[in-house]
Amino acid sequence: MSAPTAATAVRWWHRIDWPWVVIGAIVALAAGVPTLAGEQVADFAASLRPPGSGHLLGTDHSGYDLLVRSAQGLQISLVIAAVCAVVATTLGALIGVGSVLAGGWVDAVVMRIVDGFNALPHLVVGIVIAAMWRGAPLAIIASIALTHWPAVARVVRAELLAISDAGWVQTSRLAGASRWFVARHHFAPALVGQALVAMVMLLPHAVWHESTLSFLGVGLSPDRASLGTLLGQARGDVMTGAWWTLAVPAAALIVTALAFASAGGSLHRRSEPPSGQVW
Repeated sequence: MSAPTAATAVRWWHRIDWPWVVIGAIVALAAGVPTLAGEQVADFAASLRPPGSGHLLGTDHSGYDLLVRSAQGLQISLVIAAVCAVVATTLGALIGVGSVLAGGWVDAVVMRIVDGFNALPHLVVGIVIAAMWRGAPLAIIASIALTHWPAVARVVRAELLAISDAGWVQTSRLAGASRWFVARHHFAPALVGQALVAMVMLLPHAVWHESTLSFLGVGLSPDRASLGTLLGQARGDVMTGAWWTLAVPAAALIVTALAFASAGGSLHRRSEPPSGQVW
């Protein structure tokens, strides 16, 4: 390979946003494998088979193919996490914007309420809410969304306050720009960017919380595959030497969380407004 070609390949390699590539592969795996595999039937005669024995990643205690079962669990966990992230981000953004627009004592009261919610132990509150309607996906979504919106509200409020004092915003106002112009050309782009970043950053938290609730037995019912229920069912299998029943869903959970966390950091860096730019 010539030097210019090698340099081009290196530049191309560094331009790829690998976290999003991994996320694309995860989504394709979660959507494609269960569809291609079709309906799965329990086969207890094939239970706890190790990886490679007719099944790429082995089977679980019910004889289900662990690759298909993990893909199904990943699919459900991702859907629940996405809904939680959208609800929490929307609620937090609305409260943050309303607090800034109201200002004064309303802003102070809203922030004290946000502090109060933020001080609550998320996992304990989530367990209480999920336990009241055990096995209901809506209860899991509510338990996660209602404990994660305060962080979004704080980020949105801080961003809007910082933009209000920024030099390019002050320049626009001195040039005669209306409030609508400032809101549309300065506040809205920043709010959209921060909301997208917050939503992506909430996804790994939501995946972890859903998995934890299901693992503790207050989330989804054991007959519904999710990463949490698969981990919960694997506790007894590991004691018999079937380590793969725990390793496969655990690896899926860790890789998914790390990929979304890295993608959120990358998106945050790209969404930052250019320093000192006058709009």
